[in-house]
Amino acid sequence: MSATIKLEKTDRRDTLVEIEKKYQQFWAENKFFDVDAPSLAEDPEEDGEKLRESHPKYFATMAYPYMNGVLHAGHSFTLSKVEFATGFERMNGKRALFPLGFHCTGMPIKSSADKIKREIEQFGADFSGVPADDGEEPEAPKEQAKKDDPTKFTAKKSKAAAKQGRGKYQFEIMMQLGLTKEEVAAFADPQHWLAHFPPLVQKDVTAFGGRVDWRRSMVTTPANPYYDAFVRWQINRLKDVGKIKFGERYTIYSEKDGQACLDHDRSSGEGVNPQEYVGIKIEVTEFAPEAQQVFAEHNFDLTTNKVYLVAATLRPETMFGQSCCFVSPKIDYGVFKAAEGSYYITTERAFKNMCYQKLTPVRGDYSATLKINGSKIVGSKINPPAALLKDLRVLPMDTILANKGTGVVTCVPSDSPDDYITTKDLANKPEYYKIEKDWVKTDIVAIIQTEKFGDKCAEFLVNDLKIQSPKDAVQLAKAKELAYKEGFYNGTMLIGKYKGEKVELAKPKVKADMIAAGEAFVYNEPEGPVMSRSGDECIVSLEDQWYIDYGEESWKNQALECLASMETFTKETRNGFESVLDWLKNWALTRTYGLGTKCPWDESQLIESLSDSTIYMAYYTIARFLHSDYYGKTSGKFDIKPEQLTDEVFDYIFARRDDIKTDIPAEQLKEIRREFEYFYPLDVRVSGKDLIPNHLTFFIYTHVALFPKKFWPKGIRANGHLMLNNAKMAKSTGNFLTLQQIVEKFGADASRIALADAGDSVEDANFDESNANAAILRLTTLKEWCEEIKATQDTLRTGELDSFFDQAFDNEMNNLVEQTYEQYSATNYKSALKFGLFDFQGARDYYRDSVDTMHKDLVFKYIELQALLLAPVAPHFAEASKPISQGLLDSLDYVKELARSVREAESVVLKSKKGKAEVDASKPAVLTLLVSTSFPEWQDEYIELVRQLFESQTLSDNKVIKEKVGKDMKRAMPFINFLKQRLAKEDPKTVFNRKLTFDEGDLLQKVFDNIKKSTTTIKIDKLQVISFPYGSKQGLDLTTGQEVEITATGKVVDASVPGQPGILIKNVE
Repeated sequence: MSATIKLEKTDRRDTLVEIEKKYQQFWAENKFFDVDAPSLAEDPEEDGEKLRESHPKYFATMAYPYMNGVLHAGHSFTLSKVEFATGFERMNGKRALFPLGFHCTGMPIKSSADKIKREIEQFGADFSGVPADDGEEPEAPKEQAKKDDPTKFTAKKSKAAAKQGRGKYQFEIMMQLGLTKEEVAAFADPQHWLAHFPPLVQKDVTAFGGRVDWRRSMVTTPANPYYDAFVRWQINRLKDVGKIKFGERYTIYSEKDGQACLDHDRSSGEGVNPQEYVGIKIEVTEFAPEAQQVFAEHNFDLTTNKVYLVAATLRPETMFGQSCCFVSPKIDYGVFKAAEGSYYITTERAFKNMCYQKLTPVRGDYSATLKINGSKIVGSKINPPAALLKDLRVLPMDTILANKGTGVVTCVPSDSPDDYITTKDLANKPEYYKIEKDWVKTDIVAIIQTEKFGDKCAEFLVNDLKIQSPKDAVQLAKAKELAYKEGFYNGTMLIGKYKGEKVELAKPKVKADMIAAGEAFVYNEPEGPVMSRSGDECIVSLEDQWYIDYGEESWKNQALECLASMETFTKETRNGFESVLDWLKNWALTRTYGLGTKCPWDESQLIESLSDSTIYMAYYTIARFLHSDYYGKTSGKFDIKPEQLTDEVFDYIFARRDDIKTDIPAEQLKEIRREFEYFYPLDVRVSGKDLIPNHLTFFIYTHVALFPKKFWPKGIRANGHLMLNNAKMAKSTGNFLTLQQIVEKFGADASRIALADAGDSVEDANFDESNANAAILRLTTLKEWCEEIKATQDTLRTGELDSFFDQAFDNEMNNLVEQTYEQYSATNYKSALKFGLFDFQGARDYYRDSVDTMHKDLVFKYIELQALLLAPVAPHFAEASKPISQGLLDSLDYVKELARSVREAESVVLKSKKGKAEVDASKPAVLTLLVSTSFPEWQDEYIELVRQLFESQTLSDNKVIKEKVGKDMKRAMPFINFLKQRLAKEDPKTVFNRKLTFDEGDLLQKVFDNIKKSTTTIKIDKLQVISFPYGSKQGLDLTTGQEVEITATGKVVDASVPGQPGILIKNVE
């Protein structure tokens, strides 16, 4: 049974959806969200920083979604944060840019496609051959184990858990996405995924009301050769500056795939890294009788072979205090050949890791010489390296895990709470454990002096936390963490060669000494369970590979400097980054399986998915110039071919390198660079907190490596995971919704309100369907109230706002507007919704109930403000509450452009000609605007030419244009280029129709006071607006109503067309 609610009646929702569709079409037709840098015509300023001062911008992005499915509610939550911020900054008058691309790199798509291919071979193209009883649901993945190192930051749960489907086979998982069996077969081709899902994502985001500039969208991988070239440049430049290296490194590895298994290649265990241990070689000097019998049965000669129990430890500096060695009676161990005459006792899992780390004779051979249960080893005599106590034994420990470490634990009761309480328990109950009492050494060797817990840290903490038993797991975990941190950071060695040194300094020295003496070795294993998408449990392998040298000291310091200047919105996010930067080390750059850009210097390797996705925000800024579709099949504003995008060209754009060789026109490159330098730096990056340990930290590292400080990112906003109806989202329980389902169910605005109300912190948020449903009622009720008010406005009170409740309501609205603005500025959308909708309506309701008749001015002020306060979150409803006038929008753009033109005209008349300026700035002046009511006839021919070329998609072909224009180039080309610029950002219907949406003459008279302020030196006292048909010598002075003769000649008259008046400035006579 579905865990999501079912709507009984949908009339109110359908009303809202009708509004939403109307305005989404309006926005698309008018290209509202296509945002560009100011053109040179708008502002000739070349410095990006100065340009932003005059034309403020806001650039926000989210982690581009992976194209192995459609967006779900979790994606929607992250999307909403960018959405609300973009909407708010648009209202602040900024050019707010929100682009969105599609990530396709890595193993998931390729792996799933290959599974479908195998299933087609196995069951047929229609999958009819699948056995009827072969539909069991796979066991849910177990929760990831706690990491050993308590200083490492990690997300509390893996996103991979949410990727688990109900189907056993890949074709069943695809059918859960709404595909038919017939459609699924096409997905055996990985390229089909890239064609299928991006359009669906755009469709769903658009239906959600997304303010996305889709001209800048792209798919990754060579499927888009332009983006592919960008990634190659990025990787080459990282290598050039020494950030990419080659050598042996420990990496999570899939034995089945035969290659590194990085985060996006995993079905579970995202964020899990190799954990380094020191393997302590504990020589068995005499096996217990039962063990000897097992060896004898396998003809194993104990007299000529040495056998070591291998214990994995994080604390080699404590080995001086070993008092025994623990094994588990519940674990079957293997005896594995480590070298000629030398054998290790470990779990098979541990030795499997070892044999991929050059610690064994044959890579990949983890076959055991013999198997032996831990109970048979108990009582064996051992000689641990560095131990001060002698005559030690192997003892039982029931709490040892077979899937952690080697299954062998060396006992240091002075500093390990687990070891101390187990030793105590063994000494008290030897009969129960079937051991001899004298095998248990209760003497404690003090090794480390700590500031808080003395020199017997474990004993102190066990007593302090009142731990009574080895089974007290929660308290023991707490004690272990306290002991580890206190010992490492505040401990001083009491014993050994490094007596008197701080533990954090002595630890690596003791480790190095033991390894040099052959008493220990470095051993790695995954710090938690990792399953590859191919279905095998991953190990750690020592691989020769290209890697990015994250963690290198000087680079890390740069990243920390960037973080220090960055807005992270919450302390938890900043702390998370600081923790990750502290431990994050090198990262594998390439793989051999999957989809992705080929490594520039080794095309047998592919760039992995977290390495081609660190600075693509820079690519967004230039994408519209390169291509006009996701795949780069259709050219963008400029006719630039992918092969022209050399590394030098990208250097020109992103690194201001001018000494390059290219056949791309210089003016085009300048415009592309101008766009990048206007929008960069990125203002905010929004993502789930689970990407802090990898993608978001890589994002910081790569920016500081490749860009100057002025282009370093300004903010990162991490959000928690999204629950649905206070429960984890899961397809298996029915508690799961895609973005499409959310919008279809509740409409866009109600869904957006529920997402805003879901939460803003890094803790898990909750999308409550009841809130979305309630939002439908709230919005439609508000709509009905507004309509009723407008219909009955004549019955409202007018005159002075003289009553107490009038003034109090007015004051409360102003106060709530300020509070809402503050919360939007801080990206606290739940609080913004509280002040800007719930409290705002509450204020209206109280006012309505407190007066006999509401005041008309206050009621309409409320309606206007409510629309504005809701606009970032519920833009469709806001538009409907206060409909947009295209005429007013065009009028405002006209006035802004005219003011700039007047300033240019002023600078011209003030320039000295033969020692004298045309206008004396010390005297008042008259501004004459020549307003043409018609266009020159010669332009009609070129309007039609441009229309034909535009419709045939050949407008970028200058050769065709030149052939058509012929000898009229000087006059025609500026006009054609002007039309091309308009077509790049306006509706073609408006451009070709050429009818103004406002009365130009009337508007000029209304805004005279504003226009006369445009001049900086000359004082304009009088405005004269003369309207005339193009080419006529007679006109009408609109300011006096009298006919006048047009005496001006030249460009000021000839260039005057509707929407572009001629400008004359002269002193008043």
